[in-house]
Amino acid sequence: MKLTRRVREILDGYEGETPGTKANLARMLMAGRLGGTGRMVILPVDQGFEHGPARSFAVNPAAYDPHYHYQLAIDAGLNAYAAPLGPLAAGADTFAGSIPTILKMNSANSLSCQKENADQAVTASVDDALRLGCAAIGFTIYPGSDAMYDQFEEIRDLSREAKAKGLATVIWSYPRGGDLTKEGELAVDVVAYAAHMAALLGANIIKVKLPTADLGNKDSKKVYEEKKIPVATQIERVQHVVQCCLNGKRIVVFSGGAAKGEDSVMDDARAIHAGGGNGSIIGRNCFQRPREEALKLLDSIIKIYKS
Repeated sequence: MKLTRRVREILDGYEGETPGTKANLARMLMAGRLGGTGRMVILPVDQGFEHGPARSFAVNPAAYDPHYHYQLAIDAGLNAYAAPLGPLAAGADTFAGSIPTILKMNSANSLSCQKENADQAVTASVDDALRLGCAAIGFTIYPGSDAMYDQFEEIRDLSREAKAKGLATVIWSYPRGGDLTKEGELAVDVVAYAAHMAALLGANIIKVKLPTADLGNKDSKKVYEEKKIPVATQIERVQHVVQCCLNGKRIVVFSGGAAKGEDSVMDDARAIHAGGGNGSIIGRNCFQRPREEALKLLDSIIKIYKS
């Protein structure tokens, strides 16, 4: 596999990582239709854990089958497919070597009523990721939660083990808990802070939600207003989040969020592309659509990132 100049430039930002970790980053960056561009589209399917099977898959019953998601990601030409242990194991042999995979190592569920101490259980091991041939582990942190310090220590240990064994680390960083309002969880200053924390924790790839123009923290709000940090448009907000990830030295992908119309999904991708984000990690907006419609949507997103 000959790496493109753009991929080599990205890998140059990962000084101190093991050759195995950089090889697996390259493996994802070079995969699929966006291979070599430095852009990524990843299919994450952990919503069955988070929201329950009926809420996740009843709208498109074919999606109850883990093989459906593997095949969707492969046929769409995506960079990677991310899922918890059970779904990955259910197709690991059939689809071995067909697409890079990310083992989502912790999960929550909607039956829990946790708010202030929002947390997730570790549900897999680094050895599981190796056994299944994964390129990376994935892990969620909740900056703002009373449980966040334990989460930071968990991913410290898991990431150290994963990198020592040649895997990359992907961190989902979702502000939640503390004195954050629902709107504050998506405020640009809060999302940028959460992305920065993931970078500080050693994430190779950082996943955050697209932020709004709100400012959710009274202390940072003063700085944003005094320094006139531009965050009025979605493009500016993407640029700011990327800047907060070691000045663009870390791969940043943005969540697709709840199911929404095709125009909104396209607008998000255009803003991510123009703002210098590395791409989209988009789940429900794909697998909750009929297969052909999902493939068409993903084709349009990929064309935006290739433009």
